[in-house]
Amino acid sequence: MPRTTMSEDLQARIRQLILDRGLGPGAPIPTEPELMELFDVSRVSVREALKALQALRVVEIRRGSGTVVGSLSLAPFAEGLAFRAAVRHRSGQAGLYELMRVREALEAGLIVSVAASVPAEDLEVLQGIVAEMEREAVEEGRIARATDRAFHQALYRSLDNHLLSEVLDAFWAAMEKVRGDFDDGHQDPRATCAHHREIVAAVAAGDGPRAERAMRTHFDGIRERLTAAPGPGTETGAAAGGTRAASAARGA
Repeated sequence: MPRTTMSEDLQARIRQLILDRGLGPGAPIPTEPELMELFDVSRVSVREALKALQALRVVEIRRGSGTVVGSLSLAPFAEGLAFRAAVRHRSGQAGLYELMRVREALEAGLIVSVAASVPAEDLEVLQGIVAEMEREAVEEGRIARATDRAFHQALYRSLDNHLLSEVLDAFWAAMEKVRGDFDDGHQDPRATCAHHREIVAAVAAGDGPRAERAMRTHFDGIRERLTAAPGPGTETGAAAGGTRAASAARGA
């Protein structure tokens, strides 16, 4: 088992202090001298640990007013996920395929709950976004990533789960990181519109199993193309796999 460094140990102790005192985002934590005395460590060690925790959004160091509990956002998670996917993708490994499978499992598993209780106002928003997709498909021959992203954000809004929204956004950010490396094509916009229209119809009907099938159908073509991509091991295979993977991800 890997040994922890002094900084890592101190970070863990500061986290535990936040938990033990029930501190929430924005709440002040003990000052540097207080932390030095509490944990019997040097100022350098405290500052090193706080800087590391700040990078993780656990704390926020405010000049002139001390240190507070941070926003605890998933931004570092999203950045790490994106970097992992990009590195594996560029080396010809299944980074994007893995990312898509996890996202598919998450969305297909949650859509049943959405279908059970989606408010009328959310349905109107979703129908409006699909109409915008159809306009883009006809006038521009493609569906904007921002429009597709807005659909999936609106789809789960009724669950009122902030963590879920951040996790889904993390997947989008990671996919964008990989897509940016390629001059990618995109899925047939008519098929993309049809998939999203069927998802909305199933949700509007309150039919959970139908909604789940519609969501999985939406991912079917993407998964098939990613599976068919050449495996890693050669420069040509990695490049071809990367191009196909980026193209397959467009209609997600």
